[in-house]
Amino acid sequence: MPVFSRRNVLLVLLAGALILPWMGNPYTLFVGTLLFIYVLLAVGLNLLVGYAGQLAFANAAMFGIGAYTTGLLQVRLELPFFAAFPCGAVVATLVGLVISLPALRLSGLYLALTTLAFAQATQWVFLHWENVTFGAGGFKTPLISFAPLPVETPTGLYFLSLLLAVLLTLFAWNVAASRIGRAFVAIRDGEVAAESLGIDLLRYKALAFAMSGFYAGVAGGLYSALLNFVAPEGFDLFQMVLHKAMIVVGGLGSVTGSLLGAGILVFLLEALRAFKGTQEIAFGALLLVFVIFLRGGLVSVLKRNARGWEEPLRLPERRARLLARPGTASVPGE
Repeated sequence: MPVFSRRNVLLVLLAGALILPWMGNPYTLFVGTLLFIYVLLAVGLNLLVGYAGQLAFANAAMFGIGAYTTGLLQVRLELPFFAAFPCGAVVATLVGLVISLPALRLSGLYLALTTLAFAQATQWVFLHWENVTFGAGGFKTPLISFAPLPVETPTGLYFLSLLLAVLLTLFAWNVAASRIGRAFVAIRDGEVAAESLGIDLLRYKALAFAMSGFYAGVAGGLYSALLNFVAPEGFDLFQMVLHKAMIVVGGLGSVTGSLLGAGILVFLLEALRAFKGTQEIAFGALLLVFVIFLRGGLVSVLKRNARGWEEPLRLPERRARLLARPGTASVPGE
């Protein structure tokens, strides 16, 4: 295997992430946790947009739904974080399922406008349903505790975010290399052709939206815990631009590209934090550059110039050989 292969590079980055809490400071812990949250957002959105080809703009809204559900359950019902957190992910997943219904009749620009309208309506609810959401001022969430583990809250949240980012990224790789991932790509490349091959459009579109909603809901719950505060401006159109920029810069239809895009955009976000007014301009310009001149994203450059960065839509050879043995049950659709 080449030294600069995808696996080796990611293992080195993972090793660096594991030792960061002992070498960094509270700020680096915060940025690291934020990076893992955006990795979750980028991977979930890429499954929907890059693999399934559904041009949706509701990711920031589902991100907010996950954060608001987690935070409000802690504040209103006094649930502990580890009880409220899964509820936020479940609610965002259900919302993703509901959004998938218009996708059966709409595609392209029309789907984009419909989901954008949903995102704006969600923002309006966050702002004006003051009896529930506390309105434009937002609300504070309780500081979470990892007792009886002997870790402070920032360190515990960092490792929790890292663990979820690793597990859900591995899950996304497996999904992309399974018959589900191939069904997503078939729908992206041509819905009529996919349906003629026996692919159930309703099932797989709903699954893509639900998975994207789940990833956004998990990220939203972690985000509310990281900031200990939830407010509408955290889930506005800028968030939508940021999420889209991550998958375009990293590479559409690539889980690895999601990781690259999230890492680059988070560091750029921190570099421009002192220039809040220029962030949207910078990210918009970056989107234009990559859409016009480098449509495959950074991962396409790595695939062309370095070995070991491929992401095939098939099973690993060892598992394929096991399934091909006489007397071994085959997997339908593989």
